[in-house]
Amino acid sequence: MTTTPDRRNLVTPVMEPDGDRRPVITVAAGRALAGLRIAFGLTFLWAFVDKVFGFGYATPEGKGWIDGGDPTAGFLGKGTNGPFADFYQGLVGDWWVTPLFMVGLAGIGLALTLGIGMRIAAGAGALLYMLMWSAALPPENNPVLDDHILGAITLVVLALVAAGNFWGFGRWWGKFDLVQRYPWLR
Repeated sequence: MTTTPDRRNLVTPVMEPDGDRRPVITVAAGRALAGLRIAFGLTFLWAFVDKVFGFGYATPEGKGWIDGGDPTAGFLGKGTNGPFADFYQGLVGDWWVTPLFMVGLAGIGLALTLGIGMRIAAGAGALLYMLMWSAALPPENNPVLDDHILGAITLVVLALVAAGNFWGFGRWWGKFDLVQRYPWLR
């Protein structure tokens, strides 16, 4: 008697475009990781869009970047505390802070959502999370951990398992000569 394997539990190797094998994960796990990647990407993209237009969520209506508001001034000026508060408060109004923050939100969000440039997106996103964590020390509900630390860890894991290859353009992205020449662009 022959049995047909259950397709939902088949193991599919995660392959980098250059053929290097990565740890083997199930299709279901790949899909779950893709969903997590896309959710984090859309979180970054939403933060960008809300700060540009001021839809009244995290950014008050009429205070968006497009209206002349400064998306970083409120948090850096009033939302920081702890040992690094003076440093972060000193950044308010510097010409490079808001554009760099906004480009970071958009770039990280697009890369994660599309599944391309996962290594750069994970590094930049983890750095952004760690900076936001250090701006408001100690965390409110735990002496060390908060959602920023968990977000940073999650982004690194998503890059390490090549989560952009599932429901994303990671494999296609990895075939470009430039990306093959410089693997950190994956």
